[in-house]
Amino acid sequence: MNGNGLTWKDGVPVSDRFNDPYYSLDDGVAETTHVFLDGNGLPDRFHDGFHIAETGFGTGLNFLVALQAWRAAKVQGTLHFTSFEAFPLDAATIKAAHARFPSLRDLSSDIDWSQHHITLPDAILTVVIGDARETLPQWGGLADAWFLDGFAPANNPELWGDDLMAAVGQHTVQGGTCATYSAAGSIRRALDAAGFNIARVPGFGRKRHMTIGTKR
Repeated sequence: MNGNGLTWKDGVPVSDRFNDPYYSLDDGVAETTHVFLDGNGLPDRFHDGFHIAETGFGTGLNFLVALQAWRAAKVQGTLHFTSFEAFPLDAATIKAAHARFPSLRDLSSDIDWSQHHITLPDAILTVVIGDARETLPQWGGLADAWFLDGFAPANNPELWGDDLMAAVGQHTVQGGTCATYSAAGSIRRALDAAGFNIARVPGFGRKRHMTIGTKR
């Protein structure tokens, strides 16, 4: 069991700890596509060895949507996906969270979500367990794209601090990108200080704006 309290609202898991849904109550797949794929210029930038890194693995929905896009783009090679998660959900909860998305059910059923290092024929998923403020700075990798997807900054400030955003910048290739649903000024300033050229663009659904960036 994951030990995380959650409540289901219209089939969407809502964290009791952070008082926030794990993905959009309207359409989690559409949100991920708009914010994280489109926001990072994907799938157009995909290439063999492309590395996505993420703060907040949650239900793994972002990974599934990225993997689906990778396969649809018929990229030859391996997608790398590294996510930092302090409070991992159990496999049954993850699969239940995916059940509302028919296009992802078969993809999800092929994955053993109880494992934190998963090798597929065309992708490698690594979920780093622990406080990202400690684990991310120690990570030896460099990301081509970041999915910054912690719970709302007001509820989960630990995943949005200046020091952590600086570590994100340090672990991004030159010309790499980041995207987040948040348009908070403090986060945009922190990402700018971390070496990203920042832009505020239209958000998903009821969110008026979101943030994207390119590493200088």
